[in-house]
Amino acid sequence: MPTINLRGQLMNLSLPQVMGILNVTPDSFFPDSRAKDAEDVLRRAEKMVAEGATILDIGGCSTRPGSKAPSEEEEWQRLFPGLEAVRKALPEVPLSVDTFRAVVARRCVQEFGVEIINDISGGDADHAMFETIAELGVAYVLTHNDSALSQHPDLSPEEVLSSVARYLAGRIQRLQELGVADIILDPGYGFGKTLQQNYALVHSLPDLIRCFDTYPILIGFSRKSMIYHLLDSAPEEALTGTVALNTLALQAGAHILRVHDVREAVETVKVWKATQIGIQH
Repeated sequence: MPTINLRGQLMNLSLPQVMGILNVTPDSFFPDSRAKDAEDVLRRAEKMVAEGATILDIGGCSTRPGSKAPSEEEEWQRLFPGLEAVRKALPEVPLSVDTFRAVVARRCVQEFGVEIINDISGGDADHAMFETIAELGVAYVLTHNDSALSQHPDLSPEEVLSSVARYLAGRIQRLQELGVADIILDPGYGFGKTLQQNYALVHSLPDLIRCFDTYPILIGFSRKSMIYHLLDSAPEEALTGTVALNTLALQAGAHILRVHDVREAVETVKVWKATQIGIQH
């Protein structure tokens, strides 16, 4: 069973964990997830931990389609107050930062002891990222994000799976050569894929997890466009679809669910677990 070394603390993933999303951005695709200030970030963080989140993922740069990235300094200024407040009030809770910038990653780790860097670009947005992660010695979320895939909408499900696996394998090798030990894999649902390819990759998730069975798998379906476009709805109406996909991910063997709605995800894990080992009194 994969584990993660979070700066000296080993997290056991025999039971899937829930990562709560904290957005300190004014333009996140899900408006209800936007925190206005440090006090709001802390309030949301405390609520997520009370509901069962074991990791908090703080992001200062929206990744919604069409969004304009802030400057490096603006991203840091968004992150700083929330990280300061959460680290002070909840020092025992592992923190992840959602950034594709190596300089921002370095500051978060050095100033606040952040344990995980969650890079949705797979290292492509900043070519210094891999070396920075190796130097800092933190865990790294490696995300599949290849727009070339969506340019070939007629690929078969097997070809989609093969393309994603090759992408991840190549970057795992580069990270390992640099000495990065703790790599978490994210198939990148919603990034560089057509709607059909996203769902083909859901179908193939058990096979993908078997391909990389020594690595923790993080899944981020939460309220994404692959749900609300399929259902002709909106992010605010995508919770049921999120729960359905998270259940399939757990069944496939996922280790971490990254979500906006922590209580619902924790309950999903509990129900799924009961089907695996029986309800214990």
